[in-house]
Amino acid sequence: MDDNARYEVLRNDEDQYSLWLAGHEVPEGWHRVGKEGSKEECSAYVDEVWTDMRPRSLRERMDNAARS
Repeated sequence: MDDNARYEVLRNDEDQYSLWLAGHEVPEGWHRVGKEGSKEECSAYVDEVWTDMRPRSLRERMDNAARS
């Protein structure tokens, strides 16, 4: 990663996050979340919002199993 480049934060359908170079085509299965900035700014945002590293499908299965 280039420390001087602009990045944007992406999220996939499993609620997993990634940094992506701003201005590049977003890969299939990923979506922009509206956060763009330096690598440090985007990383700090991801650290703040991605508090559960488990994929969404696993969280849902575990939650359903706990309710049963």
